[in-house]
Amino acid sequence: MSNAAVFAAVFVALYVAHSVGDHWVQTSEQSAEKGKPGWAGRLADTRHVIGLTITKGVALAAVVLVLDIPVTVLGVMAGLGADAMTHWWADRRSTLAWLAKVTGKTEFYTLGTGAHPAHPVTAEGKPAATLGTGAYALDQSFHHLFLGVAALLIAAL
Repeated sequence: MSNAAVFAAVFVALYVAHSVGDHWVQTSEQSAEKGKPGWAGRLADTRHVIGLTITKGVALAAVVLVLDIPVTVLGVMAGLGADAMTHWWADRRSTLAWLAKVTGKTEFYTLGTGAHPAHPVTAEGKPAATLGTGAYALDQSFHHLFLGVAALLIAAL
């Protein structure tokens, strides 16, 4: 099996598991707490990333076993480790907000929130609920980048 085929299969497994782990496995408490300052936020983020990484490991193991995909322990550890560390970093929230600021994406980061100049409002002028925000889009995009890095590491090592 070519490295390109391994990369593709691994990326698909990680992408699907990321969506499940970030939205179904993560608890409401982890989501609400992981961006808070101090140890409470760090520990909530750590619990989230542990559950997420286990989800990715299970999905990856299923794909590797069912499709007989050649991967190494070193590659899996490097890929999942890099993904876990970068996911934890981004999910502290202040870190990703900082990255948005230094890359000129602050306005997009605040899209869909009351902090954005064109924030959504109801007919009564109250903040309106949205299905997503710029912060969420940038968060997911950042994670997808590192899913690609993880799949590349797993396929190459």
